[in-house]
Amino acid sequence: MENNKGNLAKGLVIGFIAGSIVGAIIALLYAPKSGKELRADIKSKGEDLLGEAEQYLARAREKATDIINEGKARSEKLIAQAQQKAETILKDAEQILSAAKEKAGQVSEEAGKLKSAMKAGIETYKSERGKS
Repeated sequence: MENNKGNLAKGLVIGFIAGSIVGAIIALLYAPKSGKELRADIKSKGEDLLGEAEQYLARAREKATDIINEGKARSEKLIAQAQQKAETILKDAEQILSAAKEKAGQVSEEAGKLKSAMKAGIETYKSERGKS
């Protein structure tokens, strides 16, 4: 939508400049002046229009620079947000991994206790069986 407004404004300015040129040339051609005066007037109007065109181009460059800088700022902001999210995800993943390792250690410890209890039970069974 904003691009259409920019194109419309650009078209209006170009139309205005073109209309000014044509109008100035027609006015000068129909004016009762000598050739020397007419050429001087055409030259003067041409310089005026050139100055206006240069001003228009300078404003267009400024706007383009502003748009580019705004785009850079937005992209830098998005990159910073993405980095922050990635860091948060990595921290969460590290916490989950740490918790999983802790649980695995507890399970391993319980398995060791269970194994020791089984050995003790087998040893007791063997010793009781040998007594009978």
